[in-house]
Amino acid sequence: MSSRTRTRAVRTAAGVHTVRLPRQRGRRRLDPFVIVVPERPSLTRQVLSGLALMLWDHRRALAPTGIAVLALAVTALLHVLGWWSALVLAPLAVAPAAWFTLVQLRRPARRSALAWRIGLTVLATLAAAWVALAAGFGPLAGPLELVWLLTLIAVQSAWSVVRRTR
Repeated sequence: MSSRTRTRAVRTAAGVHTVRLPRQRGRRRLDPFVIVVPERPSLTRQVLSGLALMLWDHRRALAPTGIAVLALAVTALLHVLGWWSALVLAPLAVAPAAWFTLVQLRRPARRSALAWRIGLTVLATLAAAWVALAAGFGPLAGPLELVWLLTLIAVQSAWSVVRRTR
């Protein structure tokens, strides 16, 4: 075996493989390349990659949770930027009631359809009012964090019932 391809005894950390590429012809002054390849990923990396894959696989089912977390962050940012943003967002709390009135006048519903419309209107009104109040007072002020959590649970539960599963 030639000395160009034979590996030399090099000490490395446990669990690490090293691959040495010998010097290339015509480049005698340069050191050889050393590629370090870890043998196994750490337990933390495996857990985080598994969690990320699970979240990616169930991203449609967790859409309301993602939107709620995004709303929490946006309202915190709006609160920091200016309390007056609550005054701009306050009229949005009336929009679901206006939608319900308009839809009910154009296409009247009965029984279960009416119950779903009322539930949707109440949840949307509650969410819009929470956004306006959270932008003004902060998303974690007083009972707003509890309202956020209860609304999240209600919307996520309704989403799980309504959406089609595979």
